[in-house]
Amino acid sequence: MKDLETITLVEDFIEKMGMNAQGDGLPRISGKIFGLLLIETGPFSFQEISERLSVSRGSVSTNTRLLENLGIIDRLAVKGERGDFFQLAHAPFTKLLEGVFKRMEKSISTVQEAQQAIPKSWKKSHERLADLQNFYSEYLHSTELLIQKLT
Repeated sequence: MKDLETITLVEDFIEKMGMNAQGDGLPRISGKIFGLLLIETGPFSFQEISERLSVSRGSVSTNTRLLENLGIIDRLAVKGERGDFFQLAHAPFTKLLEGVFKRMEKSISTVQEAQQAIPKSWKKSHERLADLQNFYSEYLHSTELLIQKLT
């Protein structure tokens, strides 16, 4: 049995993870689900997540799908149980970084296309786009190094 202080610590952590996710432009519930799966041993069913976080099953469905697409949680079946269960994915942080890496590659491509398409006479635009491409390239390189370090 968990004491009140531990329960409060866990609940505060889950709530703060929700706030962090919201600050990053993700749904607050996604962060709370991620926080729950980080701090407590799963797997958890839709119903357990819904009850634990006091959110609808629809919200759990939407947000677990998002977290699955990011590669940080896994959906699984539990023998003898109906419905889907969720747990933290293997190497979730590496998978997050791999997603960032892919988005940065796409961003670099977008900038390069713009650089080729705009007139050469737009010198300031070319300078800003070159700065942005450099930023993305450095970000990509740093992310790649971190992925290598984590694997």
